[in-house]
Amino acid sequence: MELTKRFNKNLDKIEVSLIRQFDQSISAIPGVLRLTLGEPDFTTPEHVKEAAKQAIDNDKSYYTGMSGLLELRQAASDFVKEKYRLSYHPDNEVLVTIGATEALSATLTAILEEGDTVLLPAPAYPGYEPIVNLVGAEIVEIDTTANQFVLTPEMLEQAILEQGDKLKAVILNYPSNPTGVTYTREQIATLADVLSRYDIFVICDEVYSELTYTGNNHVSLGEFLPNQAIIINGLSKSHAMTGWRLGFIFAPAIFVAQLIKSHQYLVTAANTMAQYAAIEALTVGKNDAEPMKKEYILRRDYIIEKMTELGFDIIKPDGAFYIFAKIPVGYEQDSFAFLQDFAKEQAVAFIPGAAFGQYGEGYVRLSYAASMDTIQEAMRRLKIYMETHAKK
Repeated sequence: MELTKRFNKNLDKIEVSLIRQFDQSISAIPGVLRLTLGEPDFTTPEHVKEAAKQAIDNDKSYYTGMSGLLELRQAASDFVKEKYRLSYHPDNEVLVTIGATEALSATLTAILEEGDTVLLPAPAYPGYEPIVNLVGAEIVEIDTTANQFVLTPEMLEQAILEQGDKLKAVILNYPSNPTGVTYTREQIATLADVLSRYDIFVICDEVYSELTYTGNNHVSLGEFLPNQAIIINGLSKSHAMTGWRLGFIFAPAIFVAQLIKSHQYLVTAANTMAQYAAIEALTVGKNDAEPMKKEYILRRDYIIEKMTELGFDIIKPDGAFYIFAKIPVGYEQDSFAFLQDFAKEQAVAFIPGAAFGQYGEGYVRLSYAASMDTIQEAMRRLKIYMETHAKK
């Protein structure tokens, strides 16, 4: 049909992600152990589930305002103030979204135009580029592999200057998916100093903020750049609420007045019952991530020990729940091919580093948001594979 030629031309720039392609390629393997998804194996806390049940029983099933329940926006404002020293007024500087993904979509479609560029430290989560491409803008990656995946002020400023007037925004995701890298207060301050000198938006995907293992709380760029930063967060990782689809945008009122337009026409408003559950999560359950963090640290350290013994080079992650490991010399360096073969022989699935852009090739990402039993068995099978497949 001729109609097939009349889709948005920018869709031609978008492919099904390598994560999904790889998942499909190994899906028929019986009993495959998956260390693939960024989804906690913990269940949503009971008190949060009860709050949602009560909302249903009390017929809280109608639309909320486009911005979300004021009580929830107040709870979210209080939460980020206590945890991250951020100050956002619940009336007009907090927007409740359907997960962090919708928050990103609403933000990027609101600020980007055809021909704009967006800087992104890489390797990076592959979900940003398709949204950017759909509006005719372009992602420009900053290679951080030579600096243990840490963006420096020098790297950032050079990239900004190279883009010139085309540059509209910078996306910073930390703790990072896929590397688990995060930043100290001093590092954030130096990056903020550079960004403050340029008239660009700073979009901060901080959805893993509660999973920071350095001993200090997460440090948000919103603290340093209140007039430039758009903070994206949500409850999927902190409260094991991936399926509830509840996220937030924190930004200056003048920004939110524009962002709410794209948000409204994308979704109208977030799920009402999930919003009541979120109030409970951010008040009574504001520290619900702590037990998860302790378990994640045990899993992380176990994987690092086992994979390091097998020759993988790993930068110890300080946040999130991912290991991003360099395939040892002497093995297949095509990450897709390496992991397809591993999955077929040992029925274990990781994610190819190539799924996270050109600078992720040669690496594998595995999620330790899986049970310790699953992780231990996966490491046992990995040892068998590595000991029998080194290229001579």
